[in-house]
Amino acid sequence: MKDQLRRLFLSTLEELALDRHMPQKVVCRDGVLQIGRDRIELAPFKKILAVAIGKAAFPMAREMAGIVAPRVLSGIAVSSVPTPAAQRYFVTYQGGHPYPDQHSVYAADVALEFLSDLKAHHLVVYLISGGGSAICEKPVADDISLDDLREFYRLLVTCGADIVEMNVLRKHFSAIKGGRLAVQAHPARQLTLYISDVPPDKPSTVASGPTLPDESTVEDCYEIVERRGLIERLPTSIRAFFHERRIPETPKTGSEVFERSSWHCLLDNQDGVDRLTTQVKSLGWEVEAVLSVDDWPLEQAVDHLVAKLEQNKLANPGSTVAVLSGGELSCPVTGDGWGGRNQAFVLECARRIDGKNIAVVSAGTDGVDGNSPAAGAVADGSSLARGRELGMDAADFQRRSDSYHFFQHLEDDLTTGPTGNNVRDLRLLVAW
Repeated sequence: MKDQLRRLFLSTLEELALDRHMPQKVVCRDGVLQIGRDRIELAPFKKILAVAIGKAAFPMAREMAGIVAPRVLSGIAVSSVPTPAAQRYFVTYQGGHPYPDQHSVYAADVALEFLSDLKAHHLVVYLISGGGSAICEKPVADDISLDDLREFYRLLVTCGADIVEMNVLRKHFSAIKGGRLAVQAHPARQLTLYISDVPPDKPSTVASGPTLPDESTVEDCYEIVERRGLIERLPTSIRAFFHERRIPETPKTGSEVFERSSWHCLLDNQDGVDRLTTQVKSLGWEVEAVLSVDDWPLEQAVDHLVAKLEQNKLANPGSTVAVLSGGELSCPVTGDGWGGRNQAFVLECARRIDGKNIAVVSAGTDGVDGNSPAAGAVADGSSLARGRELGMDAADFQRRSDSYHFFQHLEDDLTTGPTGNNVRDLRLLVAW
């Protein structure tokens, strides 16, 4: 069953490939670019520029260049993976992730310079995907050092905050996020195409929203930091902004900056859930999608999903039943091991399903889970016993946030490498 779950996840990744979806959703015919109801005549624009930021930056830039051809698309692409073979008319960079590095800052400076002094006869196409918060980044003020910015990111990633809370804070301390990249490109016509790795009602959270109006406020920053007890843990230079109450506000809906802007989601977590559901149903299994656990604490989500699976199994004796979900879970880091929320979820499941005819897979569609090289893991009712035979105590690995090495030793890690896509996590539990 574990092998079957691996195949289902990998097949779903193939169905989410950008070379399938972008040409379907972004069409250029007779000099007109059309995305949904948005029609853009290309002839009036002297130049079509592109800024691609995020884990899917390189494939998105490649697809977009092909879509608008023979018009030339030139620009900058910044991702977390090594830069690919040279793409004509593009400069490419590899920024840091999950924490920004000097390449992230350099790429942000280049993007700001690239978008300076634009006119109304320029069209800028932004290609935004998850991971962009760190991959291309610059502090909002010169007195915030790169070391302090990195520590700020590390604190946000490990404190248990959800993605919306993290990105509210990131936006307000970034020179390019929270709509500030759009400010730089004004008065050009601006088009944003994004792949969402966030809740569907929070599009400005994708890569911390460099081109969208920001609905969050400075007051939200103060509230989050106080509620999470972070103020004394903040780096000194950033803490000063809170103590002196001088956090700069981001541009909002209604600003003239966004009068010639439009935004379109190309893929999101629902697309992944729908495709995985279709594949599971094709096997003749009884399946239920449970989407209510998005952003729940990990242990609470495990309790809910395992209980739902066991209820469904009792209601369908003799059948194979499945429960699937998407989105992300809250998973504070408690040790210095390797792993991420997907492998931590599977390890917690392994403890709950010990000795039962249940199997589980959880993995990130970007191919990355936390600080590990794996996308996720698989487990079944025999995983804990197999671990004990190898001298491994699952609870100890869990305490040390080292779920990766637990599953690596069992050869149950799910390692894909970076996928060039990112529509959040997918989880599937099966009982037979």
